[in-house]
Amino acid sequence: MRILFALLGSVSLGLGVLGAFLPVLPTTPFVLLAAFLFGKSSPRVHGWLVNHPWFGGMIRDWQAHRGLRAHVRRRALWMMALSFGFSIYIVPLWQVKVGLVLTFLALLLWFLRLPLVPDSPAVALKQTRP
Repeated sequence: MRILFALLGSVSLGLGVLGAFLPVLPTTPFVLLAAFLFGKSSPRVHGWLVNHPWFGGMIRDWQAHRGLRAHVRRRALWMMALSFGFSIYIVPLWQVKVGLVLTFLALLLWFLRLPLVPDSPAVALKQTRP
């Protein structure tokens, strides 16, 4: 079973990395899924993901608070709007356009209901140092 979880985690992480460059493929859900799967199969890879400079903060926020930071939410909303808008623009069939709009609205409603993680007070600590 560990081999299956490791294989699925690798595929999920690969899709997440591709999602950073392809406008329609999401990054965050695939990276979170990869962290879950590697947590079940490989503690070493899970630790690497949790401490990764790009993905680690998002994974730690999700594991601790089941939410996102405000700047991550803003960036994700912009990327979702741009990718869905581009997709709606280039698709010639109106039925597919309606489906894309409905999918975007459902995803948007779900996404906006995720809790926001407060920013860490590290900035205030840096400002009070002598």
